[in-house]
Amino acid sequence: MSVTDWIRLHGIEVFAHHGVLSEEQLRGQVFVIDVDLAIDLSEAADSDDLSTTVHYGDLAVAIRDRVASERWDLIERVAGRVADLVLENDQVLRVDVTVHKPSAPIDVPFADVSVTISRSR
Repeated sequence: MSVTDWIRLHGIEVFAHHGVLSEEQLRGQVFVIDVDLAIDLSEAADSDDLSTTVHYGDLAVAIRDRVASERWDLIERVAGRVADLVLENDQVLRVDVTVHKPSAPIDVPFADVSVTISRSR
């Protein structure tokens, strides 16, 4: 069976201390996280039962807590750790994680810098 159902949770803002530069690690900055979860939602759609899906409110809190409490140099690592967290839920078949670093120390004007990774079971 091919899953075409998605839960999308975008724009989770987290203040954290990730970055290669010592100033980033010391001062911290806002990161923005997007997650897209591939999951079979047919049972939830039929039953209206929260236990048959992913509680996206709880997931947002768990993502915020993990990203804020740990420290890494690369946003690639941030994305990987978020993907690992999401895949702890056996209902999730695939996750796409985008980590935005809107205040990255780049010497030219830019709108956004981000990385996206996809992981599946």
